[in-house]
Amino acid sequence: MTTSTSRVASGWTAELRATFLLAWPLVVAQVAQNALFTTDVIMMGWLGPEYLAAGTLATSFFTPFLLLGGGIVSAVAPLAAQALGSRQIKNVRRTVRQGFWAAIVVAVALFPLIWQIRPILLWTGQDPELARMAEEYMQIAVLVLFPGLGLFVIRSFLSAIGSTQVILYVTLAGVLVNAIANYALIFGNFGFPALELRGAAIATVMTNALMFGLLLAYALRHKKYRRFHILVRFWKPDWLRFREIFRIGTPIGLTLMAEVGMFAVAAILMGWHGTDALAAHAVALQCASFAFMVPLGLSMAATVRVGLAFGAGSDRGIALAGWTALAIGVGFMVVTCLLFLTVPQVFTRLFLDPTDPGNLAALAMATTFLGIAGLFQIVDGAQVVAVHVLRGLNDTKIPMVIALTGYWGIGMPVAWYLGSPDRLAGVGIWLGLAAGLSVCAIVLTARFAMRDRLGLLNRSRIVQSR
Repeated sequence: MTTSTSRVASGWTAELRATFLLAWPLVVAQVAQNALFTTDVIMMGWLGPEYLAAGTLATSFFTPFLLLGGGIVSAVAPLAAQALGSRQIKNVRRTVRQGFWAAIVVAVALFPLIWQIRPILLWTGQDPELARMAEEYMQIAVLVLFPGLGLFVIRSFLSAIGSTQVILYVTLAGVLVNAIANYALIFGNFGFPALELRGAAIATVMTNALMFGLLLAYALRHKKYRRFHILVRFWKPDWLRFREIFRIGTPIGLTLMAEVGMFAVAAILMGWHGTDALAAHAVALQCASFAFMVPLGLSMAATVRVGLAFGAGSDRGIALAGWTALAIGVGFMVVTCLLFLTVPQVFTRLFLDPTDPGNLAALAMATTFLGIAGLFQIVDGAQVVAVHVLRGLNDTKIPMVIALTGYWGIGMPVAWYLGSPDRLAGVGIWLGLAAGLSVCAIVLTARFAMRDRLGLLNRSRIVQSR
């Protein structure tokens, strides 16, 4: 590769430029990706608070499993970047091919579990009618597993080789298609039947399948990337790479699942406080998630930049890539923190009509929740960039332990204790989330700072060609 984003930078200015060139399409693509779900949330809200609450329960249940699988196959990004950095081109193809294998295996394994959403929600004490509506949505949306996990693989490959703008363009197209499909299928416009939640699910599956197909076609047909031959001898096993994807990717997936699972359980805890509280939680969480897409997109670029430097044997390049990404990510979240603290109503009114008296209680709670979300924006940005920087060094197991400890050993107990009706209720739940994120941010950043002392720069952890 000859692009600046595929080379190790020689100084801070060069690294900032390389990170920006690689990251900005990923950042915008992540914002656009989040807009897919935001469109669903907004249109569910137009149906009414009960539809929004049911949709939130369904997606809160499903997302941890999707990200578990996505995290596993996203090991393609650091492994492919390291192969490029050490000029092992054949290992790029092997990594991508086995990434697709892993995606199929994980999707088949998760499908029957997700199908049981209704009894699981009832077991957690959710309202039976909301559980029924969530099941109605999820029995269609579960099909997203197959194109969705394939999308993780192909995006990881394209990110590793520095081709991120096409990811942006395809994602933007997906946002448009999803919005039109939602408008048609949820409400029965353009001559289609009004399918309500089922319509939202169908639109989501169609959009993910379209995006996966477009990116795969681009990778196979573009003259610059055909030389990787990512589907050549697709059925030929490469067990070394297959095991390596699961070895590195499983902790990544469990880390993602631990974080998103914390928010999913928070939604369940919030459901105990009523439909208005759950709808308010959905609004505040969606606003916070939207802002989170910027450091998340940046962190994906950071994994690639650190992986390239790691594969090339450049300790200075690793330091430049890691600290540059952390500085940008935290700086952006300082801005969003100020916005959520000072003008939260600007965001909450996008989701619930303030002129409808039935929405006033949910709006008031959403404004309060978003103010608290602003307080942990900074640590949220720091922890996601730090964990992705460490992934570029193939360091995933200890960060997984840190995540499990921070999210579930600290965050959830605090949320459960403070979130009880006789204490701080919904506010307490959000304070618990902030506590878990803060612990992870501090410990993960310290681990990157001590990377040499902890032996994380040992190149023997890079998988070599056979």
